[in-house]
Order: sequence, then C-alpha cells, then structure tokens
Amino acid sequence: MATIVLQAVGSAVGAAVGGPVGAAIGQAIGAAAGSAIDQQLFGPGDQTVAGPRLDTARVLSSREGNPVARVYGRHRVAGDVIWATQLEEVRTSETRSSGGKASGPKTTVNTYTYFANFAVGLCEGRIGGIGDIWVDGTLLDQTQHTIRLHTGSDDQLPDALIEAKQGQGNAPAYRGLAYIVFENFTVEDFGNRIPQVAVEIIRPLNGAERTIRGVNLIPGASEFAYDPRPVIEQVDDGETRPLNIHQLQAESDLLASLDQLQASCPNLEQVTLIVSWFGDDLRAGHCTVTPRVETPLRQLQSGDPWSVAGLSRAQARLVSQKDGRPVYGGTPSDGGVLRAIAEIKRRGLRVGLNPFLLMDIPEGNALPGLNGEASQPVNPWRGRISAVYSDPDGPTDLTANLSAFVGLTPVNSVTVSNGRVQHQGANDWCYRRMVLHFARLAEIAGGVDVFLLGSELRGLTASGSALDGFPFVDALVTLAADIRPFLGEGCTLTYGADWTEYFGLQTGNGDLVYNLDPLWASANIDAVGIDAYFPISDWREDATGLTDERAQYDGDHLYQNLASGEGFDWFYASAEDRANGTRTPI
Repeated sequence: MATIVLQAVGSAVGAAVGGPVGAAIGQAIGAAAGSAIDQQLFGPGDQTVAGPRLDTARVLSSREGNPVARVYGRHRVAGDVIWATQLEEVRTSETRSSGGKASGPKTTVNTYTYFANFAVGLCEGRIGGIGDIWVDGTLLDQTQHTIRLHTGSDDQLPDALIEAKQGQGNAPAYRGLAYIVFENFTVEDFGNRIPQVAVEIIRPLNGAERTIRGVNLIPGASEFAYDPRPVIEQVDDGETRPLNIHQLQAESDLLASLDQLQASCPNLEQVTLIVSWFGDDLRAGHCTVTPRVETPLRQLQSGDPWSVAGLSRAQARLVSQKDGRPVYGGTPSDGGVLRAIAEIKRRGLRVGLNPFLLMDIPEGNALPGLNGEASQPVNPWRGRISAVYSDPDGPTDLTANLSAFVGLTPVNSVTVSNGRVQHQGANDWCYRRMVLHFARLAEIAGGVDVFLLGSELRGLTASGSALDGFPFVDALVTLAADIRPFLGEGCTLTYGADWTEYFGLQTGNGDLVYNLDPLWASANIDAVGIDAYFPISDWREDATGLTDERAQYDGDHLYQNLASGEGFDWFYASAEDRANGTRTPI
C-alpha cells in the first residue's frame, strides 16, 4: 500500500519540478521508499536465505611416519587418519510462506550439512575387535553411524567405500593394519572438521582367552536382557527408558556382549543361554516353579510385550521386592530368547539352553525351615531344596513331596501355536512344566545343540535310599525320554550335577551310593554333566598345619590335584573336621 501511495506522490512532485523526466525519477524514488515501508509493515516479498557455508572443506591431517601401535589385551589407542575424502556438502532447501497464506511472499531457506568419509589406522593386526570409540574426547554412540572395522589380517580386502572412491584396483587393503572406516559421518558437532578419534582395542592374549570354547551367558533373570532388538519403555509423556541398552556400541546389550565375547575369545564355539524360572519354598512338597516379572505394569514404546509360557505380564507373579525394587530380574521373555538363539546361530556358534531354577524366598518370610526353623534363608541355593523335612503344614512322605515338586504335566499339554509355547489343561506350576516349556521353545527355534534337564538339585537327587531308590533321579530319566522327540537326536542332552554329587551319596552307615548312575546310564542322556568346582588345594594360614605353599603357586602341584587329594585320596568327614584340617583317608 505504501509503495502505491508514495509512487504516485513521487511522480506528481517530480513532474512539477522537472517535467516528464522528473516524474519518472520521482516515481522510482517513491516506489523504493514505499517498498521499504511495506516490508516493515507487511513483511518481505520472495527472498532466499542461506545458512553458513564452508569456503573450503577442511580435512584433518595426519603426520607421516607415526609409529604403528602394538596392543595386547585391552587398551585405548589414539588413531591416525590414513585416508579421507573432501567433506561432502548436502544442501537442504525449505520454502516457507509469510503471513500464514499460501499466496503470500515466499522465503527459501538453504542449510548446509557436511559429511566426512575417512579411515583411521589403529594398531598392528590382527585384533579381536573394538569396544568404545571416543571422538574429540566424547563417547560416540556407534549405533547412530556407519562404521566398519577391518581387523588387520594378512589377507584382508580393501574397504568397499575406499575402493568406490579411489577406483577399482587403486585402493590399498592395509593388510596387517587394524583400521576403521567412517562413512557419511556428520561433522557439524565437531566444527565441520574430522574429529580426533580414539578406540578401545580388544586383542586376545595367547592364554586363557584362546583356549575358551564355550561360555554360559548370564544374567539369566532379566525380562529383555537377551533380546537383540532394542526394547524401550514409555515411562511418562515424553519420557522413555531403554531396558536392554546400557552401552553405545550396538543396538542392544546382547549384541554388544556377543561382539566383545567373540573379540576376546577367538576360538569360541558355543554359547549357552541360562534362562530362569523361580521356586518359592525349600520344602519340595510346597515349592511351585513359575516365570515371574519385575513390575505389574510396563508400557513399551518399542519391542514385543513380555510373554512366557502363555502368560501375559498381568497374569504372571512378581519377583520379591525390597525397598520398592525387585530383588531379581524377571524371567526373560520367550520372544527375546528365541531371537537370541537365532542371533547366536547366525554368528556360526553352537547354542546351549539351560533352564535354570532360582529360589525367590524374601527376607522376613515365615516359611518353616527344613529342620523346624521359624523361617527359611533368603534366596537360597536351589541345591538346598529337599523332600526330607519335618512339615507342620502337611504330610512328610518323601515320595508325595517329590511328586508334588516334579508335577504331573502331560507331555501333550505343552503345545506350539503360532510360534509360541502354550499350555493346555490344569495350571500346574511344577518342575516338569518348566522343562517341557523350554524343550518346546528349543523346537520352535529350530533346535539347539545342548540342553540341560536342570542343574545342582543336590537335595532332591539325594532324597531316597539305596534300598528304595531315588525318585527324583527316576523322574529326570522319565523327563529326558519325554523331551527327546522335541530336541532331536542331534542335541546333546544332560543334567548339570553339582560337583559334590560326582562323589556319590555317602550314607550315615558308611555306604557309598552312586545315586545318579540310573540317569547317566539312561539311553536319552548323552554325557555325564558336572559343574566341576573341584578343590585343587587346601592351603591355609592358620593352626591346622596345612601350610604347603606349593598349593598357592606351583602349577604342577595344582594340576595333579585335579585327580588327587580331596575326594580321591582323603575326605573331611564333617564340617568340624574341615575346620580343624582333620583328613580321613579313603
């Protein structure tokens, strides 16, 4: 409006002063002044705004002749840039309308983002892997970037990006040098330059790491710890919390753990998943065996809801709480366990599955003890479950107590439907149901290489006598036959006996009974399984006289005691004899 008015006024004034020429000049001056006023009043017309832009692309230099580090074990190394391209510029244009109208003046905003492609030499290869990465001293979230590791083998090939940039046949392979490549790395947060890079190197020593062939993966109790997919909890509006991401190296803790495990143990062949259900009483006749959760309510932003054995979170029991916090993690969700098995297989490793019984007996409980105590110990070892006790709450028949613990879950009541294990029939939460559930889960996973019937249930396998037999051992034999069709003949099936069970059962009258022999002789058991915590020394700094310092430092002496000494040549007849160092020859 001001443009039109002042343009007319300028033309009139100019005409009065200088005729037609003056009118033209006055019209132009008036239009310019009016336009300035209009922009102040109504906003500018169409225009383009450019964000900051680099005049030249800056590349971090690297000094020629820097020494190449040699790393042993685990160490942080500052790398050197060994290859880089010029920074790549990406322009983003956004057109906005002024005044809230589509027909109004338009503003085009151009912003510029810069990306770097570069390689960082680390150390002499071959390394096992890497851990954390720091850029300009700040820990880098590796899941947000494309980063490739070359471990420095003598036959490694050129990186695909370097070869694409340099041309086929023109890219070095950097054989014998461990290095990492960053592709399309955003450098905005680093002053639009390639940052300084430091990397945690993992290089296994020629010792224990290279001899390890198999490991047991724990914690065994955590709702989503084994899930390779990220699981994010919606805590509140706009607030989330990762449940299985506590590092910046991979998308989930499982993936980061397996990466570091394989980097540290290059000859690893097998990973066994320990997955826990929970018992609630040391008295076998009263002990239920169930999956449990950490909290009754949990809303997920990403990830599958918790589900085990057909139970939803709302249907499952809670683990015990102390000071408002769970004392255990919950049972790992079935879906996460299946995905963990698939991930371990994808890495070319054998898979073991170990159904694990944890005892959830809280502090301040009023459960009668096995010997008449007013309460039971807090979260005891599962090996203390027994069928022999004085029970104020019911019968004391050993066979009935064991039958209640093992349960009567029929094999055909645990089924598979839509890729999930379901249970039909009575809601009997017992030991058989746990083992049948995991055998079916292994079947859904396409099989596992090793399966355990359980482990270290010493008090139960010892419940019985040489005359009447050992009912729980017989129940394990039956259970092995029941699950064999689900596992297939290629799966190694066994039971993880406590190391004290290896020596058999010493009865009060001096007899020695090998109570597990019927299990080891079963046609469906493929190996004698022992959790082998054998004592290989008994050196003490006390008055017992057992002060042979070879037991501390002499490798040959310790090696010999793997098959001699306690349990072979002599034993402690009682706890008092052990305390006093009184050995009874065998």
